[in-house]
Amino acid sequence: MTATAPDSRELLSCDFLTRLEQLEILCRKVFVGRFKGERRSKRRGQSVEFADYRSYVPGDDLRFLDWNIYARLERLMLKLFMEEEDLNVSLLFDVSGSMNWGVPHKGLYVKRVVAALAYIGLINLDRVSLYAWSSGLTRELTGLRGRRMINQVIAFLGGLPLEGTSSFVQAARHFAIRHKGRGVVVLLSDFLDKGGYADGLRYLLSRDLDLYLLQVLAPDEINPPLAGDLRLRDVEDRETAEVTVTQALLDRYRANLQAWCGALKDHCTRRGITYIFVSTQVPFETLVITYLRQRGLLR
Repeated sequence: MTATAPDSRELLSCDFLTRLEQLEILCRKVFVGRFKGERRSKRRGQSVEFADYRSYVPGDDLRFLDWNIYARLERLMLKLFMEEEDLNVSLLFDVSGSMNWGVPHKGLYVKRVVAALAYIGLINLDRVSLYAWSSGLTRELTGLRGRRMINQVIAFLGGLPLEGTSSFVQAARHFAIRHKGRGVVVLLSDFLDKGGYADGLRYLLSRDLDLYLLQVLAPDEINPPLAGDLRLRDVEDRETAEVTVTQALLDRYRANLQAWCGALKDHCTRRGITYIFVSTQVPFETLVITYLRQRGLLR
């Protein structure tokens, strides 16, 4: 049974926006932006704010030697400065037919998480881009910066239909070809994709991105409330199958789902991708404020 998508015009409450004000998106890798930004980089550079010292090694720029320390200690020490740079934040999320499902609704849940992450990036003056995918990248809103752009984000998300078949591989391939910058990429989907996920992740890994993968499932996908003789229809490609749902079949389904999710998690872990699983039964505010901070995406 396909759920009716709830109204997504009010994705974030004013109270929750206030709670997001103190958060920022973290990057585990060091990237140099094309423009000087307002975010402090982990890379030591040549800006005006002093950060630290380190010992001189041949080849270092002599202009940054601290001669006062040399006069006192007879040691050559190099001044290090905090450099500032842009952080590119790309949010890739599934809007295929399988996301139009569940109570609480998967599609609305993902849109709310995307809106929250976009807002955090915007208030910290990161460069935020949104990419919706089904059979490929279907809609995008790119290069946003600054708090005032959140209304544009909300309107964009609210106007996205949840329909069509999902091809994560095609979406990832298109993104990898077109996206030249580096930065943080967050993937949001149920990842119940007949085309799999390995090739898509390989395309993204080739871009040297800081990847987070968020797998979102509805409670009735984790524990289906089914019994008896049924005709099941795929919400994306409309394929049907007649089955007799017994306890043994449900146990096998849960085992297969657990194996699929476990394989996805292992695949991500071996390649340095942060994997996060969540049921829509978990309030999305808790996911953002607590879980994503615990997993290192937010601070």
